[in-house]
Amino acid sequence: MLKLLHRAMLLALCLAMQAHADELSRTIELVKPSVVGIGSFQKTRSPALSFIGSGFAIDDGLTIVTAAHVVSELLRTDQGDMLGVLVRQGESSQFRAATITMLDKEHDLARLRVRGAPIPALKLGDSAEIHEGKSLAFMGFPLGMVLGLRQVTHRCTVSAITPVAMPTLSSSKLDGKLLNQLQKSPYLVFQLDGTAYPGNSGSPLFDPDTGEVIGVVNMVFVKGLKETAISAPSGIAYAIPISFLRTPPE
Repeated sequence: MLKLLHRAMLLALCLAMQAHADELSRTIELVKPSVVGIGSFQKTRSPALSFIGSGFAIDDGLTIVTAAHVVSELLRTDQGDMLGVLVRQGESSQFRAATITMLDKEHDLARLRVRGAPIPALKLGDSAEIHEGKSLAFMGFPLGMVLGLRQVTHRCTVSAITPVAMPTLSSSKLDGKLLNQLQKSPYLVFQLDGTAYPGNSGSPLFDPDTGEVIGVVNMVFVKGLKETAISAPSGIAYAIPISFLRTPPE
């Protein structure tokens, strides 16, 4: 009798896991058309198209959300490049020029505006309802140009909801950026138990059941040198709650 009960419980668990996996598969197909690459175009460069981050469409499909540091990096390396987004169309891609409409460096969020036909838009969820232990997913372009313009999805768990800047053990390790952050009002971000890479910056963090965006992936915890984020990822990433996108920066 106990063996039969045990088998029944295992079967129920397997069926529940399969149903959850099927739900994510359906959600991926809904989210994928909305996720774009963030990069630049320069006619004399080879390749002319280049992208270093991820983003996604909201509202009317012509507003693109990404991480502010992705846009800032593109602007720093600007040598006549045209800022824009790369939209996948079947097996090809289309570059669409974009203008910056919001750059919130404190919360590492940016909005871009593109012209042309609307891109399928994602719905924003309520990040205040997310608690530790919640299973989520994020989609973007890990490693940027290395893997091409193919959206990649990663599962993750909210392992902690933590202040964006934590004091270091030694005051000698405080740099100017961290000191500046600590002097501001602290805010909480999602710490994720999931592997992200530099190209994932700007990726939507979404509910695998509904596809609603909960946050924007913006940081990866790096062990040692910056290059180890690729060769030996820590499996720890961070995302800015989408509530900060709803609230205009002061």
